[in-house]
Amino acid sequence: MVLAAVEEMLIADRLWIATALLHQAHPMSESFTKVEIRKILNEKGLDEGVKEGSINAHLKEHCVANVPPSSGKYRMLFEPAPGKLRLFRPGDLTHPARVQPRKPSKTIPRREEIPSKYWPLLDWYADWSISSCSSSPPDSGSPSGSTTSYEDDPLIRLIGSGKHIWADEHADEYVENLRREDI
Repeated sequence: MVLAAVEEMLIADRLWIATALLHQAHPMSESFTKVEIRKILNEKGLDEGVKEGSINAHLKEHCVANVPPSSGKYRMLFEPAPGKLRLFRPGDLTHPARVQPRKPSKTIPRREEIPSKYWPLLDWYADWSISSCSSSPPDSGSPSGSTTSYEDDPLIRLIGSGKHIWADEHADEYVENLRREDI
């Protein structure tokens, strides 16, 4: 088996590693800013040979499970609040465009695709993701801890459920008629 070198790593894997290192170093922090993640990338040499624009695109949309994808459909990071990121974990909401029925999207690096010195992070993540799911705070994006996609969310399933009420008239006319009835 040939060991992976940093220069050969996918940007998504580099970001996952940097974010995992932040979680380990700051276990009480729920999430991190993009600046904090970029700083670790730089300190560990994980940004070697990567354009800043590529890192930005991955931090904004390619790797973030709960935002609409542009091209990359990874689910390696999660945005619990605007501008804050953490590692994706089971139970997090996933944007419907990231759901691929026959090919599940990547959530963690493949062991053989990262340098061996980072392999312990994969074992740490297995424990962290299980333990943090059971104690996940309500504002982490998954209120019940069991919602895995938008389609499973009970409020999202209500979308369009009342459209028959004003099917024969424009919504503005419907509201105007309701107001007249109250007079």
